[in-house]
Amino acid sequence: FQHYKAKRVFSAAGQLVCVVNPTHSLKYAPTRCAAAQASTEQGILPPCHHHEVVHDPQLVPCTCPLFSCPWEGHLEVVVSHLRQTHRINILQGAEIVFLATDMHLPAPTDWIIMHSCLGHQFLLVLRKQEKYEGHPQFFATMMLIGTPTQANNFTYRLELNRNQRRLKWEATPRSILECVDSVISDGDCLVLNTSLAQLFSDNGSLAIGIAITTSKVHSSEGEM
Repeated sequence: FQHYKAKRVFSAAGQLVCVVNPTHSLKYAPTRCAAAQASTEQGILPPCHHHEVVHDPQLVPCTCPLFSCPWEGHLEVVVSHLRQTHRINILQGAEIVFLATDMHLPAPTDWIIMHSCLGHQFLLVLRKQEKYEGHPQFFATMMLIGTPTQANNFTYRLELNRNQRRLKWEATPRSILECVDSVISDGDCLVLNTSLAQLFSDNGSLAIGIAITTSKVHSSEGEM
């Protein structure tokens, strides 16, 4: 039934739909990703720990935003780790529908899937979080599981469409080597307040259309 509702919202016939259930994050801490500022064009990122460690620059920490996972590995095995250890679903196709359920749950809550297309894998993160106490907001962003240089070759579009209203966000994805928390803190993503999210939700579920294209153009827009 949820698949049918999402396909009814989006007119593209045969569009893939992924129903995503919420997960309460287990690793929120104020300084857990302060090291994200140290990411480089080569994709070198120190681990987000609170103490000094000897770190192999060829390894990257677990990129799953949900858990304090001690795993480290090479970039090319990040996808396998996310699928096998954290059971994150993956869909294939240039355009899909991300249907997040139970939007009413209290913050912080995350909805996450991986999206495979154009020969690369992307991580879509939808987060409900209070940037100001008592005022939860929804943040949606697409991260490429690759380097910043590779991320610059793509453009992603997130679109909400319901009740004769349309909201679209288009931007260049960020590299997974950058911290998801930093992207959300900077507001460089689709941001919805609670009332706006309710306008586009259907019985507590929010359908987001996702499209990825190859592009060298850096653009970021929000429109209704």
